[in-house]
Amino acid sequence: MHFMKKYIRKFGKLFSLSVFLVTVEALCDLLQPTIMARIIDTGVAANRMDVVLRLGGLMLLVTAFGAAAAAARNIVSSRVSQQFGTELRSDLFTKIQSLSFENIDSFERASLVTRLTNDVTQVQFFSLGLMRIFVKAPLLCIGSFIMAVRLNPHLALVLAIVVPIVALLIFINMKVGFPRFMKLQQMLDRINGATREYLSGVRVVKAFNRYDYETEKFDKANMEYQGHSIKVMRVMSFFNPAIMLAVNFGIVGVIWLGGLGVSEGRTPVGHIIAFINYMTQILFALMVISWVMTLFVRAKASTTRIGEVFAQNSTMEWKEDAQFHPGTKGRIDFEGVSFSYKGSSGTPVIRQVTFSCLPGQTVGIIGSTGSGKSSLVGLIPRYYDADSGVIRVDGVDVRDVDPRKLREKIAVVPQKTVLFTGTILENIRWGKDGAAEEEVREAAQIAQADGFISGLPEGYLSELGQRGVNLSGGQKQRIAIARALVRKPEILILDDCTSALDVDTEARIKQGLKAYAADLTCILIAQRVISVMDTDQIVVLDHGEVAGIGDHDTLLQDCRVYREIYQSQVGKELQPNVEVN
Repeated sequence: MHFMKKYIRKFGKLFSLSVFLVTVEALCDLLQPTIMARIIDTGVAANRMDVVLRLGGLMLLVTAFGAAAAAARNIVSSRVSQQFGTELRSDLFTKIQSLSFENIDSFERASLVTRLTNDVTQVQFFSLGLMRIFVKAPLLCIGSFIMAVRLNPHLALVLAIVVPIVALLIFINMKVGFPRFMKLQQMLDRINGATREYLSGVRVVKAFNRYDYETEKFDKANMEYQGHSIKVMRVMSFFNPAIMLAVNFGIVGVIWLGGLGVSEGRTPVGHIIAFINYMTQILFALMVISWVMTLFVRAKASTTRIGEVFAQNSTMEWKEDAQFHPGTKGRIDFEGVSFSYKGSSGTPVIRQVTFSCLPGQTVGIIGSTGSGKSSLVGLIPRYYDADSGVIRVDGVDVRDVDPRKLREKIAVVPQKTVLFTGTILENIRWGKDGAAEEEVREAAQIAQADGFISGLPEGYLSELGQRGVNLSGGQKQRIAIARALVRKPEILILDDCTSALDVDTEARIKQGLKAYAADLTCILIAQRVISVMDTDQIVVLDHGEVAGIGDHDTLLQDCRVYREIYQSQVGKELQPNVEVN
């Protein structure tokens, strides 16, 4: 994976140091059976205690040196793996933040969470093991094979049969495991998706007593994950016993051949003991390698999934040197704009929309549900790019400007209020980092939020639960409006954000806005005619198309769609002087 090159360059030296220490540890382990053989054949067999003590002391020294190398390796490897995991997780989160809405829409939200957590953990755990036992296992296996051959070539014939069989089993393990573990991670996505969906809609679930349905849905995803996990583990569990059986047959072969050699005077007893130790080390090493391969295929599956996110190139491009025209603040122009969401069969939700919002104007956008109001204003801060046509802010095509610079001029109060865990003060300061308390309070007063905030025991320092769960819908909307106002933007977009407010509170907010931001361009999306009646200009949308533009009186006279909305909501007959078209 290309994204791994950065981490290889950064942590390569410490990784190499850890591998060196593992190598030292493995060499110390490899020397011990040979020293043991010499103690038995030279010291014990000849009844020479001086040789036993000298070689025994050497064996203790080698063991101590290996233990010191192992301790140092543990320290280095733990530090590297933790730093690697932290940076990978942070870089992945930053990458997700940099992607456009179109890119993010190509992934399930639960899948992104899994990639950011479980998949990163899998890769991090594999990197830790790689610097610890994973490198040591093949070194022990190869080293034991070499030492065994040097010690007794005749007995090494057993290894020539056992090792190829085990290598074949490990290869099959990898081929069988990778696709199965890839599917296992996808099933984990489904569990996370079911959990996330329940938690986000827990109030609706409780309101409609849908516990059984949600439990059944979660259990289905959970049981599918369990069933596939059992199948995977059942298949993978064959390999370790098979490897152990092959190596144990090898040990039996060594004992048999060694016994024949001892009886014929060709093989010293110490060689048999050392050879069995080497065979045991090979067995341990091969078992670890088999386990490593299982972890490797899981890590490979996770790396592939992480790489899919890093491989995403944002669908949004812009010119780094593009600048807004000086002296023009808050002008918005839609010029023949059409837009459709990817994956929606290409059906446009916006069709050939053309109108302008002049600096300082308040423009209302109204239309039936699904008419494209929110989709239209979402193109201004460039959440998505239009399929055709141009949107200009202050005379500049939004596609030519860095989205960060564009969004500095804009504040949005979304249709679905989103608050964050923290204090009310921190939530309002989201609009302007470091805003003074006076600014926060002023914005809250205009948003008609200061009254209920001041009435709380801790006032602006009151802690909010997740998504502001301890506030009412209207209170959350007013805090969201205050968050936008404290920014003091050039363009303010209110996307049907007063739906939970009574008409009197909404009127006071609009009255406060006139004094607070006289030069502010405000786009007000609403379902209620009364919310947009007094705006400078009203844009009527019908199935993604502009059905009429003008003030209230003009539209009432000339626009059928607006007149029907007005009549259905206000519930009164039209004035006699209004001519019905």
